[in-house]
Amino acid sequence: MSSPLTGSLCVSASSIRVELPYHLRTLAGVGAEVSLEVASPVTLARVLDTLEARYPMLRGTIREFETGKRRPFLRFFACEQDLSHEEMDIPLPAAVIEAREPLLIVGAIAGG
Repeated sequence: MSSPLTGSLCVSASSIRVELPYHLRTLAGVGAEVSLEVASPVTLARVLDTLEARYPMLRGTIREFETGKRRPFLRFFACEQDLSHEEMDIPLPAAVIEAREPLLIVGAIAGG
């Protein structure tokens, strides 16, 4: 017997592609790209929460434990846009949500 509430209890999820820098993929023991099922609304914070839940060894490597802010030498890109200084709770671009484009986590390059 189906309940009238069944439909409202379902949370939609999107399959998100995330590309990791070499040092993080080595730590997690994965390839360059991982796929994650992320509940809606798909935001940068929710993707990172899902990534850290699936790969607990990454906790504290992308975001600081205390503040939840991005680590200084990592950047976030999606659809050729730098999202590094955006709020963590803004929705990601549709192309990322639809898995047409990956969310890129990039290690900053310094030089002089």
